Amino acid sequence: MIVLRDMVEYLTTWANWTGEGGMLALLFQQLLLTVTALAIALAVGQPIALWLGHLGRGGFLAINISNVGRAVPTFALLGLFVTADAWKDGIPVPWGDQVGWLPDHLPISFDSFPGTMELGPYGRAGAATLVALALFALPPIITNAYVAMREVSAEVKEAATGMGMSGWQRFRRVELPLAMPVVLSGARLALVQVWATATIAALVAGPGLGRVITDGFFRSNYGKGLAGALVVALVALVLELVAGLVQRVLDPVPRPAPSGGSPARGREKSAAGPTVSAADDVGPPR
Repeated sequence: MIVLRDMVEYLTTWANWTGEGGMLALLFQQLLLTVTALAIALAVGQPIALWLGHLGRGGFLAINISNVGRAVPTFALLGLFVTADAWKDGIPVPWGDQVGWLPDHLPISFDSFPGTMELGPYGRAGAATLVALALFALPPIITNAYVAMREVSAEVKEAATGMGMSGWQRFRRVELPLAMPVVLSGARLALVQVWATATIAALVAGPGLGRVITDGFFRSNYGKGLAGALVVALVALVLELVAGLVQRVLDPVPRPAPSGGSPARGREKSAAGPTVSAADDVGPPR
């Protein structure tokens, strides 16, 4: 009960929400980090998966790459990216020398990216966190986009081809609209997963609400740690609801009413009068 009281006290103290390291600033950092990482993953993975699904090729490669992405811990990737500062002079080899990674005349070297460098509003280690989260978001995006395209009925594709549509027209006007619900559900899943996982950036002194959680438990201020965790969980629920609404709005295929159709359709049927089936049209006996 004491911990819960401390959590409520921390959440209701306005000073904890304001300032450079306040909850609002960290919340904005994590939201920006989540949206940017998701946008990168969508821009990289979704077009490839959609086109492979349209062609019907490369499915084994796409699905297995996404499965490997699920198996690799995001924190392990983040740790590798953050320690890139130590790679700037090359890597040690058994015979005592060092082998450099990049020539000196290139504008980018491992002493500047990703490492622990500041990246504008993303904060310390922002670049490393962005790359790790974008890679983490790829599996559900790739899998859902590819499977959605492959699940489009072959009869529908043949009908579109028979109407004289080119491959691009069939993809844009037939296959993509039918696959959109599953494609959007992959992006929705990735959004919530990336938001929840972004808290691990605090373990490498990165941005986000994870800093509140880690700092609270490190200092034995469990109320503060639980407060940060509660805010992360509540925002995840809000993101899930918002993503569900966006998915419903962007779905180009109208869905039937869940039970009995809409009242308007019922009124249309009654206004049209009763219909006569072939079984009812028996006529007089001969």
